[in-house]
Amino acid sequence: MGLVIAFWVLAVVGIAAALAVVLLRDIFRAALSLVLCFLAVAGIYVTLSADFLAAVQVLIYVGAISVLIILAIMLTREVKRGSPSGRLRVPALVVAILFLGTVVFALVNTSWRISSVSPLVPTTAAIGGSLFGEGGFILPVEIAAVLLLAAVVGAIVLVREK
Repeated sequence: MGLVIAFWVLAVVGIAAALAVVLLRDIFRAALSLVLCFLAVAGIYVTLSADFLAAVQVLIYVGAISVLIILAIMLTREVKRGSPSGRLRVPALVVAILFLGTVVFALVNTSWRISSVSPLVPTTAAIGGSLFGEGGFILPVEIAAVLLLAAVVGAIVLVREK
């Protein structure tokens, strides 16, 4: 019963944060709301016994994507508010309503198979062993980390005032 309550609380927080991302005029606060939305999704993964997905959500989305977005916002000079012209609000609303209708239609007409048995063994150790164990992918992951670090440092050097 506690997991069900936690799931619904996290779902409401996630939806509220997602609405804040779209509706806030201050772009920095919208980015912080995006971080909260990502954390709520990670919490939902935990309630669904998907511990690996929760860890990946926190590491990649909260730790990397959100920091990159906030860094880009802070390095941009003239961005204090969102788009000042509201001429695309009505088409965006129409597209959003059509998309919501499509998602609700797909959710209602899909036969969902629900398992009553939760996983007995955590999946993180098995996935981590196959990724980073014998014959794994540790070298490409380390190379990607060094390349991303070089790209961020290069972007800071290019944007820096002389």
